[in-house]
Amino acid sequence: MATAAADVPFPGWSTATIDDRIVNPHLYAEPEQLFADYAELRRRPGLYFAQPKGYRPFWAITRHADITAVSKANDRFINRERTYLSPIEGEQWTLQVSGDTHLFRTLVDLDDPEHRKLRQITHAWFQPGAVRQNLEGKIRAIAREHVERMRAKGSELDFVNEVALFYPLRVIMMILGVPPEDEPLMLKLTQELFGAIDPDVVARSRNITEAAGLWGGSGNAQVDLFKIAAIFFDYFGKVLADRRANPRDDVASVIANGLIDGAPIPEREALSYYVITATAGHDTTSSSTAGGFCELARNPQELAKLKADPGLIPLFVEESIRWTTPVKHFMRTCTTDTEVGGSTIGKGESLAMFYWSGNRDETVFADPMVFRADRDPNPHIAFGHGVHICLGMHLARLEMRILWEELLPKLASVELAGEPKLSIANFVSGLKTLPVRVAWA
Repeated sequence: MATAAADVPFPGWSTATIDDRIVNPHLYAEPEQLFADYAELRRRPGLYFAQPKGYRPFWAITRHADITAVSKANDRFINRERTYLSPIEGEQWTLQVSGDTHLFRTLVDLDDPEHRKLRQITHAWFQPGAVRQNLEGKIRAIAREHVERMRAKGSELDFVNEVALFYPLRVIMMILGVPPEDEPLMLKLTQELFGAIDPDVVARSRNITEAAGLWGGSGNAQVDLFKIAAIFFDYFGKVLADRRANPRDDVASVIANGLIDGAPIPEREALSYYVITATAGHDTTSSSTAGGFCELARNPQELAKLKADPGLIPLFVEESIRWTTPVKHFMRTCTTDTEVGGSTIGKGESLAMFYWSGNRDETVFADPMVFRADRDPNPHIAFGHGVHICLGMHLARLEMRILWEELLPKLASVELAGEPKLSIANFVSGLKTLPVRVAWA
């Protein structure tokens, strides 16, 4: 999933401190050194207190058990003060333009009881039984459509840019009730929100929207996140008003008409709810889908396992999610002196949970650096843990399972037709290109 370490586009990376490396977005695109750093931190006694240049210091939580322990203790480790690894200047900019530590007020930015009350509004909608009953047929139709589009491409294609980006997008937009003609705009905004510093991601998103005749930005490589947030809020503000006046059978209506303590959801929280559903609801699934397909191209024996026994597809889905871990970290702030992993985290100190490291923990996973389509058990933490576990995880699993059920019987073989490339981002990241050569059954 990466090119040679010598090509890492991070000047001085080989002599940089481990503190600077684990936050540097470029190493998430070329992760061999990053995985080595994670392994080193897992081996060290206690926790590591990182002090990277340009960032406020934090405790690095890299072991599976420690990440799980912190995630369970949501009363002692809160989200609202520091949720993402951002340079100091980025934190100051956000505070200046929004008057808050966050541009959005989403489920991942808030703490109980507010978090719990907001989550409860859509909780029933995203439960596994409800997802299967209400959505499986619709999702299968979307999957078949995308498989046929893929087959129409012939023997060579870029699986990310021609399939993986668009299949989960169509699913989540259908659930929200967003019309298909608005999907290029949603894709653009999501890509630039999560991939703001990757010029390839920004250029791709703008090409898509310009081709659709939609807003394409200034044409340079810089992304104004405040402008992205403003466009999201403007778009979903119209959706919010429409669904309150004309409710439909979609998640947008559930959010618009949800109540907290008998009153409508505050506008900023409602708009943020739409944003996280639209963005996290497709970008992370896209990354896991592409990452899994990449490993089938690299490892023909894994594809053979699935072809011989389609009953392994759910295990393959879980391994794809573990392997890619699209959300690379979340941060917490300690509310009272607490011991974790043999170290004491002081009140007011920050910590970063590195999920990609936890999902490579040798004490939990046998041969964690090997992709096994039939890995079982697979206690990965890519969806998080505790009260903040991903609300849409059952939907993501269903989408991926259905796609592979529709695609794999039609696929004779797949191999790489070029070198895949990962996006430059330390928060949400995945493959940005996956050139493959396929033979159809």
